Amino acid sequence: MRVLVTGGCGYIGSVLVPQLLEDEAVSEVVVLDSLVSGSPRTLMGSVGDDLEFVRGDIRNYGDVETAMRDVDRVIHLAAITGASSTHDRRDETFAVNYDGTENVVTAAGKFDVDSVVFASSCNNYGRAASRNIDETTTPEPLNPYAESKVQAEELVNDAAAEHGFDATSLRMSTNYGYSPGVRFNLVVNHFVFRGLTDRPLTVYGDGNNWRPFIHVQDAARAYKHAALHPDQWAHDVYNVGSTDQNYQISDIAELVNRELDSELEITYLEDEQPGPSYHVNFDRLSETGFEPEWTLRDGVCDLIAQFEGSGTELQSAAITQPINP
Repeated sequence: MRVLVTGGCGYIGSVLVPQLLEDEAVSEVVVLDSLVSGSPRTLMGSVGDDLEFVRGDIRNYGDVETAMRDVDRVIHLAAITGASSTHDRRDETFAVNYDGTENVVTAAGKFDVDSVVFASSCNNYGRAASRNIDETTTPEPLNPYAESKVQAEELVNDAAAEHGFDATSLRMSTNYGYSPGVRFNLVVNHFVFRGLTDRPLTVYGDGNNWRPFIHVQDAARAYKHAALHPDQWAHDVYNVGSTDQNYQISDIAELVNRELDSELEITYLEDEQPGPSYHVNFDRLSETGFEPEWTLRDGVCDLIAQFEGSGTELQSAAITQPINP
C-alpha cells in the first residue's frame, strides 16, 4: 500500500517514515511537508525509490491533493505544536490544525483512501480533576492548540461518515526521546539538556500537575499500527500511552536529576501557570493489540547518551527552542 504522512519531516514523522518503509505491507511512503519547521535532513537514510517527497503546505488544498493521489492510507501529523506558544498565534494555529485537517480529509474523500489516522493530543483534557481520564471524558481545552485538535477530531469523524473511509484520532501522551527531528521544547528533553549543561531545572507552578508520557518511538509505532491495521482501531478516538507512565512534573525533574547522578537545583516558579494537568487511563488502547515498549527511565538514559554523543549543532538547537511546560 501507499501511505501518506503529512509532516513527515517532523519530530514523530522522522521516526515513523523509516518504520513504514521497513514494513513489507508498505510499497511506498509519500511525505508532505512544508519544511517550515522540519528539515530534509531528518529523512537521511530513508530516501530511495520507495519514498516520494512533496513540498507543500496543508493549508493549500492543491498541495494536499497532489500528495494524496493514489494513496491508500493517511497519517496526518502536520500541525502547529507547542501548546503554550499558541496563545499568541491563535489564527495561525487554527489555519494549520483545523483548516489543514479539513483539506486532508476532503482530499481523502475525493481519492477514496481506505483510512485516515489523525494526530490529536491528551492536552485536549485541560486541567481535569479526575485521576482516571478516559475517552468518554469531555475535553476542556485550555489553549488554541488543544481547541483546534478537539474541533479537528470532529472534522475527521464527520468526513469519515460522509465518505466512508475508516478514521481514528490518537490522543497522544506528551512525547519525549531522541529522533532525527528532535524537539527541545518538550519537558523531558528540555530537562535532560539543562541537566547535562549544569543548569537548574525550572518547574512552572508547584510541579504537581500530571502528564502521561510516551517515547517518540512508541508514538510512531502507534500511528503505524493504526494505519496498517484500521480494523483493530475501531473507535473514533484513543488515548495513547501507558497508565503507569503518568507522572507529575516534579517527578520528572527528580528522575532526570537521579539518572544524571547530580544534585541540580530544581527551581519552582510558583507564580507561573503550570499549564494543563491530566492523569489518563489507557484501557481502550489495550483492545487494539498495541502497547508501548519504552519506560521513561530508559528514554531519559537514551537521551543522555544521545546528547553526550552529539556536538554543538544539537546544543545550539536546544538553546533556541522555548520550553512547552
